[in-house]
Amino acid sequence: MSKPLPPGSTIGLLGGGQLGRMIALEGRSLGYRFVCWDPVAGAPSAAVCDDAVTAPFDDPAAKTRFAELCDVITFEWENVPAELVEQLQTKCPVRPDASVLAVVQDRLIQRQFLSKHGFPQTEYRSVDSRARLEDALKSIGTPSILKTRRHGYDGKGQTPLRSAQDAAALPDALHHILEKRVSFVKEISVVLARTEDGKTATFPVAENVHRNGILHTTLAPARVPASVERQAALLAVSIANELEHVGVMAVEMFWLGGEGNDQVLVNEIAPRVHNSGHYTWGACRTSQFEQHVRAVAGLPLGDVTQHTPAVMINLLGDVWAKGEPDWSAALSRGAKLYLYGKEQAKPGRKMGHLLLLGDAERSLAQADELLRLLAR
Repeated sequence: MSKPLPPGSTIGLLGGGQLGRMIALEGRSLGYRFVCWDPVAGAPSAAVCDDAVTAPFDDPAAKTRFAELCDVITFEWENVPAELVEQLQTKCPVRPDASVLAVVQDRLIQRQFLSKHGFPQTEYRSVDSRARLEDALKSIGTPSILKTRRHGYDGKGQTPLRSAQDAAALPDALHHILEKRVSFVKEISVVLARTEDGKTATFPVAENVHRNGILHTTLAPARVPASVERQAALLAVSIANELEHVGVMAVEMFWLGGEGNDQVLVNEIAPRVHNSGHYTWGACRTSQFEQHVRAVAGLPLGDVTQHTPAVMINLLGDVWAKGEPDWSAALSRGAKLYLYGKEQAKPGRKMGHLLLLGDAERSLAQADELLRLLAR
């Protein structure tokens, strides 16, 4: 696009989950219309979009209709078929394009991309057979993690290996990688945006805690030295530039820590708005969702200044185990509530999040207490 997309234009969302829902809600303030495409009826984004396509991603008629409805297309989930994106971008601009998906969808290709460009990461090996797994374990040792190359998120497709004996009970490992587990002080992430002409804006570094492979809390700004912030931000921007990414993306990292050790390692690249960036909607002058719309629509990027410390708490379906949570328990304590409109709560399923603004240390201490109160 040589000119910014004018208000009234339609932005297409591949995927209909909560990330698309929040993109559409924020993008409406800029005057844009939205249409989502998801294989499942009643997807969270559909309720807030102007139109929705419900069909498998390999449906030719749906592909034609979706492209005709859109002035620009983006995705809220990186596991949409790369070949679909390649086909759509012959009819309509797609931001980011299929070349980015080709790198990030496959963990092995993503690791090879990082290696090629000299970005720091944990040691890894490709595993496509029992013999290759045994060789990889001998090479990088344990503890390590066996991961599927594709379709892994929120801890899915990941098997921790504490010893070589743990691998003996596994089925033959095909299309996997083995990653060496590293000792780190904190998990951090950088959420940034990049425009088509290469301008970037980086949100404050976030500090994350995961439970069972799923993000539990995010604290921002992260409690790390300024030198770590600078290194992490520079690394994330460098990755975005090498990918020629357009839109918001996140880079998850490990800060190894230790005396005088500012080293960070790249864990994973997400070419989209990200769970650890939810704090920006309420704590920053521009949210990651508005920023993504700005970038894909060709608008100037917004101010990423964080005006208030924040803690984000994920609400999983487990909180609904005894029925509808007592929302007054959170709202009466000053929390901001964001629900995703999902009809069925399941254990481990992301149903919403809470945002606590103000003193981050106090908010972090309050997070688990709020979850207990909600579940009563």
